[in-house]
Amino acid sequence: MLRDTNVQPMLPVKDLSEAERFYGETLGLERVGGEPGVVSVYRSGKSTLCVYRSEYAGTNKGTAALWEEEDVERVVADLKGKGVRFEHYDLPGLTLEGDIHRAGDFRVAWWKDPAGNILSVQNRPDHR
Repeated sequence: MLRDTNVQPMLPVKDLSEAERFYGETLGLERVGGEPGVVSVYRSGKSTLCVYRSEYAGTNKGTAALWEEEDVERVVADLKGKGVRFEHYDLPGLTLEGDIHRAGDFRVAWWKDPAGNILSVQNRPDHR
């Protein structure tokens, strides 16, 4: 039924202006739509990501959005240079080196947006 339909992550935020700066300037995503003061839609690769105002922002305790990149180290360094602070977790099977968690060839890093949504970047499985 939905297998051929695109899916769009929806991230709740408390302050849409702050989120627009973070997603547009810090993450470098292109804003492609939305309604001023209510919702902003960004292009990321071939997909879109939507941020919207909600009183429930930041209540999700799991990863809300994931980017797959071959060069996780470059992305982490770029984001760190823009002031992003990374989350460190004690997870079975993963070793923390700097801000990147590793397991063999697998690499992943997590950070939070200004609303507290957990975001991550990991290497693509086909690049192992």
